[in-house]
Amino acid sequence: MRPHIVHTVAEMIGIASQHRRERGVTGFVPTMGYLHEGHLSLVRAAEERCDRVVVSIFVNPSQFGPNEDLAAYPRDFDRDLELLSQYGVNYVFFPTPEQMYPEGYKTWIEVDELSAVLCGKTRPTHFRGVATVVAKLMNIVEADLMFMGEKDYQQIVVLERLIADLNFHTRIVRCPIVREQDGLAMSSRNRYLSDDERDRALCLQQALQMGRTAFENGMTNPARVRNIMAEHVHNCGGEVDYFECVDPDTLQGVPELQSGTRMLGAVYIGKTRLIDNIAL
Repeated sequence: MRPHIVHTVAEMIGIASQHRRERGVTGFVPTMGYLHEGHLSLVRAAEERCDRVVVSIFVNPSQFGPNEDLAAYPRDFDRDLELLSQYGVNYVFFPTPEQMYPEGYKTWIEVDELSAVLCGKTRPTHFRGVATVVAKLMNIVEADLMFMGEKDYQQIVVLERLIADLNFHTRIVRCPIVREQDGLAMSSRNRYLSDDERDRALCLQQALQMGRTAFENGMTNPARVRNIMAEHVHNCGGEVDYFECVDPDTLQGVPELQSGTRMLGAVYIGKTRLIDNIAL
């Protein structure tokens, strides 16, 4: 079934208003396009739980820093639409930057503390852009459930805080990380990797698994576990942005590892920045 393509905010708001009158559950999958199996797993989850499904495709300029890959970020709308046509997606919201940030736009949303750690240290404006665009999308689409993958774990925690603090009625459904057969977390940025870099990219998930194994063998000191993970990435030719062991709700570092601790990592393989995480 080919979904209806919505290009303007006004049309999407009108459709959302009609959905309210019709009742039922609206599911929403926000994406930046160049869809892969991770995105499609979210679509399937939305299909199973909702009466109608909206997918947004919007490469959000406000979440990219000045030296990041906005211009190079992969885009292929026709391919994305073909993939979504294989599922029960009712609407694809495909706005332009001018629709989302019209002339004179001045309003930004920041989630304190949660946005300043982990990825927020090296990408200080990233979560402001994420929080703002997702708040706008939730307001426009008026979904009951929003389906998001746990690969972007910090993003989920930030947005759950935003939803609670600003009293949005949308609720996030957390969905598991989808991986390639060899364990690499699926990401649109994986296409940047050369064949050699693709092989070396496995070091991130391998390092996290080594951290988990160390914990299972009795090691509870976060610094020692971080060192094990970082050393493995360095030995594989990668560059560590961070490895952290944090409370899963506050994202603050923990003094001692315990069941439920979340280990998150970000590494550079060549020029490509990859993220992943694992729960103890």
